[in-house]
Parts: sequence; structure tokens; C-alpha cells
Amino acid sequence: MGKVILGLTISLDGFAEDINGSINILYADLSSLKETEYMSESILTTGAVVMSKKEFEAAEDPDLYADHYEYQVPIFIFTDKIPEKHPKETDKISFTFVTRGVESAIIQAKAASGDKDVNIIGSAITTQLCLKTNLIDELQVDIIPVFLKTGFRPFETIENLDIKLERILLVELPAGRTHIRYKVIK
Repeated sequence: MGKVILGLTISLDGFAEDINGSINILYADLSSLKETEYMSESILTTGAVVMSKKEFEAAEDPDLYADHYEYQVPIFIFTDKIPEKHPKETDKISFTFVTRGVESAIIQAKAASGDKDVNIIGSAITTQLCLKTNLIDELQVDIIPVFLKTGFRPFETIENLDIKLERILLVELPAGRTHIRYKVIK
């Protein structure tokens, strides 16, 4: 059975987004990251993706997901409002807009992923919401050697959660990116 993996990238000072909500500086190395063994493995083992509407709308044109997104799997987008135009789909990639919250999106993604993993694309708020569900099996944090100095921190409002982690992997990736994988102890 696959795992539910929450992944995010943060700056060295702990921000997942700048003050404008942008993640661009944290993914300046995206082209080289796509060439790594880590990313190839993630693509092979992922059976479904969960993301917020904000992450989904970060693409210039949502129709580009169909031919260009690295994860060609069912994608579940949690949102308050379903968009008027449904994005282009293929026989590999489909889009389900979930209006009953992140927990519902994760459960639906688990059903769709079969024996493969569910990969959650994390932002600051997505990370906070997902950690509260108690459905996360792994937390994967990439650290980029930049200082944002201000913005949104993913672990800022989880003080009431009793989350225990066990580090299971530490890898240095290109462009100074450090990948840390934690098992969530339940």
C-alpha cells in the first residue's frame, strides 16, 4: 500500500512562500531537479497528487498540466469553488476539484492511487492543514540556501499538534538543495 507524502520546499530561514505568496525563488533549480534520481523515483512511485487551488493556479495555463506536468496521474485539488473551465485531461492525467476540504481530497487520492503513493504539493497553509488530518505518512522537506526574511512559514501554527518524526533520509541535491525525508510516527 502506498504512502501519503507531504512535500514542500522552504528557505533556510523557514519560509515556504515569500510575502506575496510566490514560491518562484524556491524553485529556481526546477530544471536540474527534474533530472535527479530523487525526482525520477517520485514520479514512478506516485499514483495521485493533492494540491490546493492556489498551487493549481500557479501554472500560467492549467491546460498545460496535461502535457507538461511531471506527475501524469489523477490530481485532486481542494478548493472552495470549482473553476468554470475544466482543464484539459488525457488518459493519464485527470482533475477532480474537491470542495469538502483537504481531508476529503486525500482520501479520494488514496482510493485513486492504488498501491502507489499520494504526493501532496505543500505550501505554508497546505502543510498546516494536512498535518492536522493525521493522514500523513511521510513529510519531505527540501531546504534551499536562500533567506526570504519574510513570508509564510509552514510550521508556524502547529503548536497544538503532537507530531513525532523520525528522519529516514538525508540527500544533497543539485544547486545546494537539501532533501530530508521524515516518517510520521503514529
